[in-house]
Amino acid sequence: MHLEQLVLSIPCLLGSASASCPGTNSCKAAPGSRAWPSPGAWNALNSTVGGRLLAPAPPGAVCHPDQPTYNPEQCPAAQRGWSSYDWHAADPVSMMMDQFANDTCLPNAQYPCSGKGYPTYVVNATTASHVKAAVDFARKHTVRLVVKSSGHDYLGRSNAPGSLSIWVHHMNSIEFHEGNFALAGSGKVLKGSAVTVGGGTEMYDIYTAADAHNQTVVGGGAKSVSVGGYVSGGGHSTLAPRYGLAADNVIQVEVVTPQGQILITNEDQHSDLFWALRGGGGSTFGVMTKVTMWTHPTPKITSLSWMGITDPKSPFLLDLIAYLSSQIPYLMDKGGLSGYNYASLGMKNPVPAPGAPTDIAGVMGFGFVQDKGPGFLQDIFKPINDTIKQRWPGQAFLFLISEEFPTFHAWFDKNYDQAFAGNSSYIVSRLVDGKTLKGDPKALGKAIQAASLPSGGMSLFMVGGKGVQNAKPRGGNSVNPAWRNTYVHALSATGFPPFNKTAEQETIKLLDSSMEPLRALTPKAGAYLNEALPFEKDWQHTFWGSNYERLLKIKRAVDPTDVFWKR
Repeated sequence: MHLEQLVLSIPCLLGSASASCPGTNSCKAAPGSRAWPSPGAWNALNSTVGGRLLAPAPPGAVCHPDQPTYNPEQCPAAQRGWSSYDWHAADPVSMMMDQFANDTCLPNAQYPCSGKGYPTYVVNATTASHVKAAVDFARKHTVRLVVKSSGHDYLGRSNAPGSLSIWVHHMNSIEFHEGNFALAGSGKVLKGSAVTVGGGTEMYDIYTAADAHNQTVVGGGAKSVSVGGYVSGGGHSTLAPRYGLAADNVIQVEVVTPQGQILITNEDQHSDLFWALRGGGGSTFGVMTKVTMWTHPTPKITSLSWMGITDPKSPFLLDLIAYLSSQIPYLMDKGGLSGYNYASLGMKNPVPAPGAPTDIAGVMGFGFVQDKGPGFLQDIFKPINDTIKQRWPGQAFLFLISEEFPTFHAWFDKNYDQAFAGNSSYIVSRLVDGKTLKGDPKALGKAIQAASLPSGGMSLFMVGGKGVQNAKPRGGNSVNPAWRNTYVHALSATGFPPFNKTAEQETIKLLDSSMEPLRALTPKAGAYLNEALPFEKDWQHTFWGSNYERLLKIKRAVDPTDVFWKR
């Protein structure tokens, strides 16, 4: 595929069901076409994988009387579960964003239902040999191939209409290596504790198993984040400011390649592929069947909820937001604070109290420090509070509430991401460095104001910092180099109603334009691949920076016929 063709194909690579996707030679076989495999071929595949080939109905079909799987008793459970990450994770084809199935079967009888937005067949894989069989079948018959674990994906890459899907959700083994780990092939012994997990293992299961060893791992903020897609995009974390991104912590990967090889990759063997797998994007260079990553002693956690707020009508609101944002590098470097902030132009007070304002604006944060007490938090926020009192006396206020937890797992159990699934929405994001945060406050305030236009606010995730900037992943990795200067992963999001392509296109346009001022302030930066707008114009630089050309070369070497990511 020429570079020009690949540029045109990026919406396909990122999972847009409505994109027109050029291929190297021809389009993939579609159900009903002469190129589609015969029933005998599918039966042979089913035999090869031990009867694990599924032909699942759309998950919302239980609510539609015209569907064979209609079940009025099961429909209420589907409707309740539709907004839950876990419910979608447990289904072989369901995903957390509706638009990536083109709204083809929502759990509501007033809407139409068909299976046209989902994979036609699914291999419920539990071994690497099952994955290999599916890959070999898709390559031989030119069937479109996708991979799903939990479906926790903001870009829809775990779904494709009329495809064969490899469901790795049940590849969830966990094996600990206390004290050292020997690399396959070379036998080189690396000092430090590690864990090897199946490619479909969810973060909560890893956290729970690690906690039993008084350890933890760099992992995602939601229980349903699955290790394969997570590390392939880089993997930000509240532990990243101390230990680096998840991809920086991976020391070995077992993978099924597009050519059907089962390889163990590390710094000493298949090193180019090992480099590409950690940051180059999910289901692009192969299917991860096992991932080995460092573990770390679990810290004691002191969590912090804080607000730097004023009246939404205050003339200095943007100055306050810019000032608080400028203090993020200080809070992360000196205080070791990590977590999630939200800059709001106006919202209802989430913690109303007698005498407190009903409507507030400013920056609200939630995060933690490790192995430090509440007094430490008071100390590091004191100069910030003093500045607020000096600049805006009686008009802006800082509030801090802390809570202590004995382990990271205990903190996560109470504070994991419980955002809603089962909607149609997009994200736009940008990685922001310390120079930008501490630079021109007027420009920063206006950029945050612009990015807040779609939803009234902008998230500022403190997931970069020293641990990410100073990380030295073994064998290097393909994570966007912009991460090595990043403090904040900034993002905004908004939704749109189903069955409204005009609203969808307007949403995409609004998100894209709202991020332009921040892009202008960060011309050498980029965006986090796993939480981004699929339609970024400068996607090569935005997602991979200077690593793009090497990734493209490796992609052409390991997948010359585009087994993965092609129409």
